[in-house]
Order: sequence, then C-alpha cells, then structure tokens
Amino acid sequence: MVVSLGELRALLADGVPAGRGDEDSVRRQWWAALATVQADLLGAAPPQPGVWLAAPLPALYEPSLLEWLDGWVWTPAEVGNLMPSGLPLLPGLPPLPGEPGTPPQGRAPRGTAGRPGGFRRLSLREDDGTDPLLVLITPVLQVALALDGPPHQRRLVVRFEASILSAALELLDRRLAQDDPAEGLGLRRRLQLLGPLRNAPDLATRFWPLLAQRLAAMAPSVTLQPLVHGEKRSEGSDAVSSELALLEALTHEVRTPLATIRTLIRSLLRRTDLPAVVRQRLEQIDGECSEQIDRFGLIFLAAELQRQPGSGQPLSDSELARTDLSRLLYQLEAFWQRQLGRRELKLVLEIAADLPPVMSDPSRLETMLGGLMDRFSRSLPSGSEVRLRLLPAGSRLKLQLSSDDPESREADGLAAAVPMPVGPVLSWNPETGSLQLSRQATQRLFHRLGGRLTERGGSNLTVFFPAAEHSG
Repeated sequence: MVVSLGELRALLADGVPAGRGDEDSVRRQWWAALATVQADLLGAAPPQPGVWLAAPLPALYEPSLLEWLDGWVWTPAEVGNLMPSGLPLLPGLPPLPGEPGTPPQGRAPRGTAGRPGGFRRLSLREDDGTDPLLVLITPVLQVALALDGPPHQRRLVVRFEASILSAALELLDRRLAQDDPAEGLGLRRRLQLLGPLRNAPDLATRFWPLLAQRLAAMAPSVTLQPLVHGEKRSEGSDAVSSELALLEALTHEVRTPLATIRTLIRSLLRRTDLPAVVRQRLEQIDGECSEQIDRFGLIFLAAELQRQPGSGQPLSDSELARTDLSRLLYQLEAFWQRQLGRRELKLVLEIAADLPPVMSDPSRLETMLGGLMDRFSRSLPSGSEVRLRLLPAGSRLKLQLSSDDPESREADGLAAAVPMPVGPVLSWNPETGSLQLSRQATQRLFHRLGGRLTERGGSNLTVFFPAAEHSG
C-alpha cells in the first residue's frame, strides 16, 4: 500500500487539540517555528550531521545547516519545469528519474563516510497534500513540524516525543522505499549513524517561549496599541498605530521568503556546471532579493520607530561608535555599481582625503546608506549619473548625493513627479509605481544614527554626520 504524506500529518496531529487559526496566522507560526529551530536551537550548537525530510518545498534555509545535513524534499512534479533543461530546481540535487543532467561534482555519495550535505528532490503525489511539513533529526535536536486542519481551524503541530518521531520515520522510510529504494537505504544508514533518539528533557519548555518571542517580534498584533503617557489616545492615533503594526507584520512576511529564496540561489551558484546565462540570471535574482530584503528591513525599522514614543531620539554617545565612513563607502562602491548598472545608471564616487571618522551606529549605517541610494536612484531614468561626494563641513562630514537628471528633465520640459504620502512612513512614486520611505521617515532614521538629512527636490540629498573628534 502506498504511503501518503497525509498519513504522516495525521500521525503528527494525533492527540493535538483542534486548531482555531486562519491561514495567515498559522503561516506566521510556521515561519517563526522554522526560525526558532534553526537560529535558536541549532544555531547555538556546533555543526553536526543529521537528516531532514520536508514537503512541499525545502523548509531549511540556513546555509551552515544545509552544508551538514542530508535532506529529502517532496515537491510538485510541475516544479521541475521551472528550470532550464538539464538543471534541477534545487541546489545540490540530482534530477528526478527521467530528467537529464548529472549530480553536482564533488558531493559525497549518500550512506558513505563522506561529509553530508545537500538534498534529494522527489515528486509529490495527488493524495500527499500541500501543507508544509518538516522532520529534522540531529544528535542534539529531533523535531517534527507540520501545518494541519481545515480552513479557520488551522494549527501548527510540533512534536518532540521519541515514540511519535520513530513512527514518523518509519512512515517516511516506507515512502522512500516506494519512491526510490536506494534513497530509502541512504536514509536508514544515516539514521543508524546518528543512534537512538534522545531530546533534552527541557526542550519543549525552551521551544515554546522562544517561539512566542519570535512571533512577538515578527508580527505585532494590530489590537495591541503602544501607550502614550500623559494624553488620551484618539481614534486617529489608534488607526495609525494599527496601520504601523500591520506594516511591520507585512514587511516580515515579505523578507522571510525572500531570504529563503536567496539562500537557495546562493547554494545553486556554488555549482561549477552552470551555463553562463543561467549563472548571470541567478546572480541578478540574488541581487534583487538582497535589495528588497534591505529595503523592507528599513521599512520595518521606520515603522517600529514611529510606533514607539521617544525612539526617534538620537542614540546616546555610549551607543554611537567611531565609524570610518570613507572606508565604508569604498566597500559599498562595487555593490552599488552593480545595483545601479542593472538600471543602466552610473556611479561616480568622490571622497576627500584624510577625513576623520564619524560618530554613528555602524551596524545599521550600511543598511541606511543602501536605502538612501535606492531611494535616490529609483526614479532616475536610464543613462543618468549618480554622484556621491563625502567632504568636510566644519565639525561634520557632508555626504551628498546628486544627479544630472533634473537638468536634462528641465531641458526637455518635464517636471519631476512629487511622491505621494501613503501612511505615516511610506510614499508612492507615480513615475515608477514603487513604494519608498517618506522623507520624514528617512530623516527620522538618520537622526537616530546621529546624522541630519536635508533634501532639495529630487536632485540633491545631503546627510551631515558629526566628526568623531568633535563629538560629545
């Protein structure tokens, strides 16, 4: 009898209370659970070999884990058509039976003493369902996760019990034996090397508080409003706070799958047998993912600052650090050249010699500068030149972005479109159709990092940073 993954979900859900969530809420719980497992539970331990089995797409996305774990992923059969002929969809995988292509070079065969890593793609069947599931077995952590339940009764299922996990592995072993006997043998050999299942006694008591912390950070409830001391909240301020909380949740929902896509793309780029055109396209996808991850990260930060009273004040001197802004700009130059080159824009960097360091927060300054470059260049037409200057200005350093575009537009009789406000932190550019941080939100973020932003039309942006010698 053919084993379906639906049977596995039913096994994992046995004895679990009925769900009461909708699709959005359980998907948020799923992403939070994956982050908790990978970052909080496994990320704190040294890399160790193990196995993982997932459907309908890879659930793990941390490169440091993927390098050490052997995986099997059941995906829809149609997924194989999304990649050029001869290439598997997922990194490090041989093609499905009947597909052209060969396994990646240098990979240790499964079931040998070689270092593990990578995963094998198998086809879903009609009765498998499409709800996500993951079974992960390592020496320090054994866990099974799944989403289950009808609409409006959805639930996240998490199991740590050795008896449940053993039964789940038995089902998966039978399924692998039906799909590919050699892969089933490889799974059994790996499990034998790992030994008996043995989770720490306090694992569940540690997992759920960590998951709750993740959920609280990634998706603030729109029904919980921050307190504003000394004044009564109006209906308008309640609406604004709800909008900002929802914006924080949406930005996280966008960034998390983009980070997964970027991880898979970078794993695929490590292959040596990719055609040049495929590698070029994958690098473009990687760059776009990185830009959007940083962009939505800034939107999240801006919304967070707007929601928290007093958080827009500059960081204290003890929180700011000496930062070599000249060196940071030189480090970002190559990335910005590639980023602007995709829009057929040019970058000219002019940095004065022997400039002192500035006082700022270096951990966030790089992201802020990237957001500033994106905000400034997004509306420029092809062929424009972006000029970035860093000059001394008394007790400060002046970082200036300018473009030759406004002059050419004026010569052509065109007027630059004025961005339209969309909520408290975003504006919409009618020329490009893109959302971006508003001027006020951008000023607020730089003010937080010790800088002062001024903007003149769309042709000139200037940020003043306090020089380290004159700070405090």
